[in-house]
Amino acid sequence: MIDDARNLWDLIERRAAATPDTTMLFDGDREVTFGEYRDWSERVAAGLAEQHGVGEGTAVSWQLPTWAESAVLLGALARLGAVQNPMLPIYRDREVRFITGQTGCELIVVPTEFRGFDHVGLARQVAAERAGLRVLVADRSLPEGDPAKLEAPPAMHDDPADDPVRWIFYTSGTTADPKGAQHTDRTIMATSIGYCRRVHATEADSSLVAFPFTHAGGIIIGIFQALLAGAGSVLIETFTPQASTELIARHGITFGNGAPAIHQMLLEEARANPEAYRTIRAFPSGGASKPPQLHEDLKAVVPGNAGIISGYGLTECPILSQTAIDDPDESRRDAEGRPQDGVEIKFLDFDGNETDGEGELVVKGPMLMRGYLDSALDADAFTTDGFFRTGDLAKLDPHGAVIITGRIKDIIIRKGENISAKELEDVLFTHPAVGDVAVIGLPDPDAGEIACAVIAPAQGTDPPTLEEIASHCKAAGLMAQKIPERVEIVPELARNPSGKVLKHELKAQFAG
Repeated sequence: MIDDARNLWDLIERRAAATPDTTMLFDGDREVTFGEYRDWSERVAAGLAEQHGVGEGTAVSWQLPTWAESAVLLGALARLGAVQNPMLPIYRDREVRFITGQTGCELIVVPTEFRGFDHVGLARQVAAERAGLRVLVADRSLPEGDPAKLEAPPAMHDDPADDPVRWIFYTSGTTADPKGAQHTDRTIMATSIGYCRRVHATEADSSLVAFPFTHAGGIIIGIFQALLAGAGSVLIETFTPQASTELIARHGITFGNGAPAIHQMLLEEARANPEAYRTIRAFPSGGASKPPQLHEDLKAVVPGNAGIISGYGLTECPILSQTAIDDPDESRRDAEGRPQDGVEIKFLDFDGNETDGEGELVVKGPMLMRGYLDSALDADAFTTDGFFRTGDLAKLDPHGAVIITGRIKDIIIRKGENISAKELEDVLFTHPAVGDVAVIGLPDPDAGEIACAVIAPAQGTDPPTLEEIASHCKAAGLMAQKIPERVEIVPELARNPSGKVLKHELKAQFAG
């Protein structure tokens, strides 16, 4: 593994020199080797510089699907030293206006249309209202030029603290304006190096890239892992479990990457077609905490695989902990991995005091962002001694791995007693009629709040009743105060691109 590159372009050049003829990207019927990727990225860098004035420090927002061209655009911007801001394709008028305005974006790169939405129409409308903002339409094509006319690559620094900000990733906020997390090449690289080490990634591996490239997880798995380990990335423009199963079988994919919601769908596919999954050796997961039962089910259905090897992190500090493929099974099942090398963690109680037990997880590490683009947000985001507040409640398992027990804002307070929504969800996932579930707190005049289980039934089952859910929770050993007092049945749960359930929408829907 190439683990000592000093910026992304350095990594691209070194990987191309080491394994130029190995395939990096599988995109439909197209294959792009590491050597071709470097050369294509340089030609596009020249085109962007000559035709669009992109250079070192230029802010560029891009909103492309998961295509080989998206990966090449990323490489070209790294060659130029631009500040790139990948935007999720689901972002619409409100988010695009806010983000391009806050970043001071000078160029926005979009497809004409994707999944029925007029991206170029929105981009041109925003650009018409903002001086200096240009639009580049990239429909499976990118501008190219003569690499000989390029200026020298961006300077490299020995000390990562001297690295310039090269990335702005926005949190997938659900109730407020998204927050721009500033990253360097090496904060993202540190995340990816730790991931590769824990999953034992090699040149023989290939990964399903189910996260979009405009999500940090898609870039970490699809680009950085490939360049670091020399592994292949199998791209899927729009995730469906059926298309993913076909790609897994065709390419002999070894890592079935995704979020728990994705893995739940792949589980049903694997049950129907286990032969397609015979090459999978693990299901790396992120974006949301996994139900332990899902780990057990995947191990049972796909013999010989390590189950879900999950990582934990946030846009601000991606994959700060990662499960190793050879960790004890109970740790793989119940936890989100040990902190990565160089990561410091502490747990704070509700009074802000350090505790040895469950508390809010705060963190420092080499993958921690440089702060928010809006620096006014930093004061509340960091402790006085520089630890980032994750907002997640956690504790350690006996092996030193992080167990996420809930969100501070996801604690239901019923008659003064704290109830963890995640604890309830993990129990409810073991009910055979529960396909997906979210537990929310709803206002109650007597109890203050009650726990409501919002359930999407498993395929081919009748929706569970409140009485059945209560009996199941009692049999699992839950105290009576924690048992849901209300059950709502829905066809599916709305989730953001990271796989997190949009609980504020469920609360608004069922609070009446």
